[in-house]
Amino acid sequence: MLKVEIEQAGYEKKDSAIRLIEFEVKSGEILGLLGSNGAGKSTTIKTILGLLKEWKGSVTFEKGSRYAYVPEQPVFYDSLTLWEHLELAAAAVLGDEEWEERAQELIRYFQLEHVIHNLPSSFSKGMRQKVMLITAFMLKPDVYIIDEPFLGLDPRATKDFLALIEKERSRGAGILMCTHVLDTAERICDQFVLLANGTLLAKGTLEDMREQSGARESSLLDCVDAFMEQRI
Repeated sequence: MLKVEIEQAGYEKKDSAIRLIEFEVKSGEILGLLGSNGAGKSTTIKTILGLLKEWKGSVTFEKGSRYAYVPEQPVFYDSLTLWEHLELAAAAVLGDEEWEERAQELIRYFQLEHVIHNLPSSFSKGMRQKVMLITAFMLKPDVYIIDEPFLGLDPRATKDFLALIEKERSRGAGILMCTHVLDTAERICDQFVLLANGTLLAKGTLEDMREQSGARESSLLDCVDAFMEQRI
């Protein structure tokens, strides 16, 4: 669904923030993008989205596929209501009438019926995050690129989000999810990519990570800690 081969990428010429990063997101697979603050996760996502001019390599989506991006910090138009944001996103991508039914279903699912005609700028952080998730799930893309989805979500919303992710995985969607919540990542992700200092440190399944780190029969957190200690 998505193949990433980044030789180097940065924000200025001759200044590479990331380099030598390669991975694939397959149909029906959740890939966890891991790393500490400053490891290069956000720069990698920006490169995939085509937001950086200074980069070398290739980012290839499967022919005819569509993707949806859920940013860490929700972004809205000040003058548009929740419903108007969904209407705008649907008009730009879907061009059909099915979106209304899907949108209403997702609004009920995330319990936002009472603010459907309100401005998201007045919402709490968790509510704003729900709107971004509703927009992405409404579009039913082939690939999801999700940056820190759990920030601001309460336990119920987190459970609801994970249930939808599983449903989309079953549909065949590929999911790239950047997260610091390693216990949840360990439970739901099929593969992992660990970045450090702007480059690829490790990748593979949990068993691969255990083998490569030497932390056999350990948690994902222990594996990541072992990798980091090896770099010191």
